[in-house]
Amino acid sequence: MDPVIQPTYLSGLNEMQKQAVVHTEGPSIVVAGAGSGKTKVLTARIAHILKEKKATPDQILALTFTNKAAAEMRHRITKIVGNGAQAIWLGTFHSVFVKLLRREANTLGYPTHFSIYDTDDSKSLIKQITKSLALDDKVYKPGIILGRISYAKNRLITPEVYAADPTYQKEDSHMRMARFSEVFLRYTNHCLQAGAMDFDDLLVQTYKLLYDYPALSTKYQQQFRYLFIDEFQDTNLVQYRIAKKLASCHQNICVVGDDAQSIYAFRGADIQNILHFSHDYPNHQMIKLEQNYRSTRHIVEAANRIISHNEHQLKKKVWTDNPVGPPLAVLRAISDMEESRLVVDAIMAEKLNGQLLYRDFVILYRTNNQSRNFEEALRKKNIPYRIIGGLSFYQRKEVKDLLAYLRFVVNYNDTEAFRRIINFPRRGIGPTTIDKIFAMVAETKLPLWTLLRNINDYLSGATAAAVSRFVTLIHTATLKLANENAYAIANYMAQASGLLKELHEDKTVEGLTRYEHIQELLNSIKQFVDHPENRDPSLGSFLQEIALITSADKEDANEDSLTLMTIHASKGLEFKYVYLVGMEEELFPSSMMLGSNADLEEERRLFYVAVTRAQIQLTLSYALSRYRFGKLANVKPSRFLQEIGWTSHRGGKTTTPQKPVTTINDPVRKPVAASVSSSLSTVSTNKLQVGNTVRHLHFGVGKVLQLVETADMHKAVILFHKFGEKTLLLNYAKLEILPPK
Repeated sequence: MDPVIQPTYLSGLNEMQKQAVVHTEGPSIVVAGAGSGKTKVLTARIAHILKEKKATPDQILALTFTNKAAAEMRHRITKIVGNGAQAIWLGTFHSVFVKLLRREANTLGYPTHFSIYDTDDSKSLIKQITKSLALDDKVYKPGIILGRISYAKNRLITPEVYAADPTYQKEDSHMRMARFSEVFLRYTNHCLQAGAMDFDDLLVQTYKLLYDYPALSTKYQQQFRYLFIDEFQDTNLVQYRIAKKLASCHQNICVVGDDAQSIYAFRGADIQNILHFSHDYPNHQMIKLEQNYRSTRHIVEAANRIISHNEHQLKKKVWTDNPVGPPLAVLRAISDMEESRLVVDAIMAEKLNGQLLYRDFVILYRTNNQSRNFEEALRKKNIPYRIIGGLSFYQRKEVKDLLAYLRFVVNYNDTEAFRRIINFPRRGIGPTTIDKIFAMVAETKLPLWTLLRNINDYLSGATAAAVSRFVTLIHTATLKLANENAYAIANYMAQASGLLKELHEDKTVEGLTRYEHIQELLNSIKQFVDHPENRDPSLGSFLQEIALITSADKEDANEDSLTLMTIHASKGLEFKYVYLVGMEEELFPSSMMLGSNADLEEERRLFYVAVTRAQIQLTLSYALSRYRFGKLANVKPSRFLQEIGWTSHRGGKTTTPQKPVTTINDPVRKPVAASVSSSLSTVSTNKLQVGNTVRHLHFGVGKVLQLVETADMHKAVILFHKFGEKTLLLNYAKLEILPPK
């Protein structure tokens, strides 16, 4: 293409990126290394198809894994092609399939406005099922059962097939859950009867629609002339088969991903989907995006060293024209508590020296429970922070209460919503009456709403009157569905139900906060209704949208606070300064991932993801001892540290010739370090005595109160002038014995 007349959306792309944009016909795989600009490429490719291939927006299906990625892509495409981008079928797998399923729900036996159960709804339903079967709730735990149901669904295993498989029955018996298949069947049947789908069903029912109904399959195969899938390495079996079915007509399937960032096997993601793409589509074109625009050369080269240890991969060599940057830093701590202090001190020093913002920093860890020490250290320093993956706004009780009312208005069969709202605020309808209602539903075979509307035939007195008032409340709101928008109905329900009154009368701090949360929910519904690009302001449309929101989608990126998150949650994000903590054997890599080479390779890919989040500086930290199961245990540095070029002798100094990794025992560039002797060394245990005055590199001057010796450990209890009493391992603590005054 003549560079003089090339479209503006091609400007600024390198040659490989341009190839990925203009090669639109036939199957193609774009192997996009970390920070290689794949979102820009995907955006330009869709714009190219709309402008040069004269495709209509509704002929394009683009699937992502996060709402944020989808919103960013749509925004960029709109800037290039205008408002026509709104008609593109672009979104997460779940949001796009909800749109498709709403159209075809009746074919599958679901109402058009079927409910979408979140994890809490599913667990509540499972509790009801296990209770009705008189199963031990200490064995049949809702979380475990839901996880196993999800495992089966993601492998397209129906309850009937599961129950007939002797292998699964043997596994269930081993787990003391011999009646799991019965729970699975009841759960599935109940969801159908309640007109509800959980997140796995949104995929499974789409698969069923395409594979069991040929006419509908042909309809969508012909409609979607171009199919895009982002993060293809994260697809599971169901997603893979849906994509293959949809692409079978035109064969214009473009998958984008990086096998080196496949880290969701525990969710059912199958790395073989991307590794075997060439086998599925022999006439494919492979394009590799290997230039990294995000990170310094030291970080890129470290990432390459890491992933080179994996046997199963699509070979690529990521490179960058960015500056070399500072070496990777390794912080060594005596204990997990000291690790948190060192990291927080290092962040404060880096922030002050570089005049940076807190949002430039992130602390990444392998498991959620590692956050506690860091939270405490941050609070002590009054550093604002946020934890990604915490309680979402839409998971708060009072918010879910109002949403349950709205769900029941659009779907009378939603029994989980009904259980939540029937006696909140209190109406004098207790658990015994609720159980009686469901028993009557089972006995009469009547739909729940039909029975409720005729409740006087089954109950009497004050209870029947209370249920009748509830029915009138819901019915009045339902009459508004045809003519009023989501906000009008939600505002009516918040007041008419008594929810707002209940919370407003609670004058405690918690009560006022809950009231404010309801007001914020109403504000969000008003914003939804008033949004200029929203073509459907109905209540059903709003409920569909918020059912698919994740906690990360609601984070305020402009807030100046330090971020804490698991490595899994960090995928797709980038930060100027990354602190990757807990780099120890059996923590990272996890002890649960050392059983096979495949598991270890997944852990290494997770490490690769963590490293490639960093733009300017990557600091890794590890402790020499950590509390595990209530006991202080000695631990070893992670093998991954060696794999990036870090080598430590007793003094903890790097021996790598080019020094891409530096070991530091002091918080980086901390002003106080200048006043501390650089000659501090590990003290021989036979020289130290109770009463000695000593100096520590970080804690300063203190007095030895007690010496403790065990078979494998020598410790000293020291009272430091500024930090109070500390217990140090003498094998590692660098102390200087000061002469008596």
